[in-house]
Amino acid sequence: MPPVPELSVSDLAADVGFVTRIAAVPTILSIIARTTGMGFAAVARVTEDRWIACGVRDEIGFGLVPGGELKVETTICSEIRDSRTRVVIEDTALDEIYCSHPTPALYGFRSYVSVPITLPDGSFFGTLCAIDPKPRMLKDPDIVGTFELFADLIAFHIDAQQRLETSAAVLNDERHTAELREQFIAVLGHDLRNPLAAIDAGTQILAKEARTERSRTVAPRVRRSVERMARLIDDVLDFARGRLGGGIPVELMGEVEFGPILGQVVDELRASHPDRLIEKDAGGVGRLRCDPGRIGQLLSNLVANALTHGSKDAPVRVLAAVAGESFELSVSNLGPPIPPDMVEHLFKPFVRATARPSQQGLGLGLYIASEIARAHGGRLDVVSTAQETRFTFRAPLA
Repeated sequence: MPPVPELSVSDLAADVGFVTRIAAVPTILSIIARTTGMGFAAVARVTEDRWIACGVRDEIGFGLVPGGELKVETTICSEIRDSRTRVVIEDTALDEIYCSHPTPALYGFRSYVSVPITLPDGSFFGTLCAIDPKPRMLKDPDIVGTFELFADLIAFHIDAQQRLETSAAVLNDERHTAELREQFIAVLGHDLRNPLAAIDAGTQILAKEARTERSRTVAPRVRRSVERMARLIDDVLDFARGRLGGGIPVELMGEVEFGPILGQVVDELRASHPDRLIEKDAGGVGRLRCDPGRIGQLLSNLVANALTHGSKDAPVRVLAAVAGESFELSVSNLGPPIPPDMVEHLFKPFVRATARPSQQGLGLGLYIASEIARAHGGRLDVVSTAQETRFTFRAPLA
């Protein structure tokens, strides 16, 4: 293997910063603690000569905080860095390999889990690890699988942030650098919110029901959401690399089944909004020539918008149909009508139908949806009355 370049202090600080900016890390560490009963969990940056805590949950008084360090040669994580293999110890006193290892005695733990965090390019970042002074039942496949899923999710976020920084640096000499960066970050944050919420809901179920049939159903759904997040990141990076002024690109595929596209998006949003009712009717729509990922993105944005602005006690309805030579997809909700003077501006970036003090987002969802509609040779329209607000996407079938 070629020699690994030595990391500077600023490089390590940037790596720690990548993790501290991942909003999901505290939730991940909390779920690990509840799932396993372990009192200390951490995300660590591990190099040849450094072990640095990036995120920490400490319920046993271990004493580490984000930015704190251990001597890397005293940790099992150092060995994991070399082997790239997870280590799971239910009881060090009974473990054939680690019963005489100096690390458990040094740090006073009986149970231990550490899973490598490997970035998409194959490079080793660090570990997701947990310890406890008591023995714990840890070799259940669902528990190990949860650790590995979370390690993959953290690696995905780190890689995305690194790619974002690289792209921003490349764009730094361009004429519209400031505008590109703002829209780049805003689109990314908006379109990751719904899949992230679905992941959070799914992992909460895994934590509570790790050995049930339901957990085996939820886990694949979580994985699909993560995969969709990766596609969204790639789309946004492509969008930021010089195509901002030319619209959002689509890749029209041979005819694909519409039902699974509708089902996945609705399932994600139902998982993230368990107290809301979302009704769907595919209307007998079969196969369409479209970009399925982009159509899913358009639909997700419309339904999320309806959930945000619609009445909390009324359903959001999704209806798909074929009308003559056109495909129609509509999302409707009850609630206050959109002010007439706002309607003509709804599909512009950074515009919202309403402004609430606690409202999140930058007003990009409808803009993105309208651009996807246009790229499919169609259009997105809205009709808002006291009875109903309905967004309708229409496009030719061929």
